[in-house]
Amino acid sequence: MATAAPSAMTTAMRMTTITPEAARLRLAQYLSPAFPTGGFAWSQGLEWAMDQGAVTRATLPQWLEDWLDHGAGWCDAVLLSLALRRGADHAELDDLARAMCPCARRLAETVEQGTAFAANVAALTGRPQSAAALPVAVGRACGCLPLPAGEIIGLYLQAQAAALISAAVRFLPLGPVEGQAMLAGLQPALLAAAARAGTADPKDLASATWGADLAAMRHETMVTRIFRS
Repeated sequence: MATAAPSAMTTAMRMTTITPEAARLRLAQYLSPAFPTGGFAWSQGLEWAMDQGAVTRATLPQWLEDWLDHGAGWCDAVLLSLALRRGADHAELDDLARAMCPCARRLAETVEQGTAFAANVAALTGRPQSAAALPVAVGRACGCLPLPAGEIIGLYLQAQAAALISAAVRFLPLGPVEGQAMLAGLQPALLAAAARAGTADPKDLASATWGADLAAMRHETMVTRIFRS
């Protein structure tokens, strides 16, 4: 006798128990450029900085290091760490994540990507996911994975850094292989930031990248632009 194909809910129920190996595959899927969050359309103000000559092929690595240690990269890492923890108040963290955004476009960037991420995770798992800023949405979805927080945060940061480098490859005279070399060179710093964020608390949320913040504010006034932020 023929049997019916499994429903989406049945598939979701089968995904309830997950091994660390399967969890790594799922995490890589969630943070892949192919996961439909629209991340390719945003640059966190980097486009304006490149257009003005403030970021060049030579200075991009330093921009990325500052983003990671003192800017949006660090803030996202802390927010993600907090969202991964048992008993986290994701609604409160979402409010905090939105308040950390210095301008309208940066707010739209994290909220629109997070909303798309949550909707796709809900469709895949059968578990409702409300809209949230991206690091909060990722933390909420990945908190049940049997993986160390540092591993999740590190892969998230690498995905975000890769997206910024991809934006630079599309704008600067920067080849994709050189871009990948920059990403590889950043990996020790990514791991260090992920380890720090893993034990961080809300008082560790701080940003001191005023140039990047100004770039994000000025981007929305550009007459011609490739990216949305």
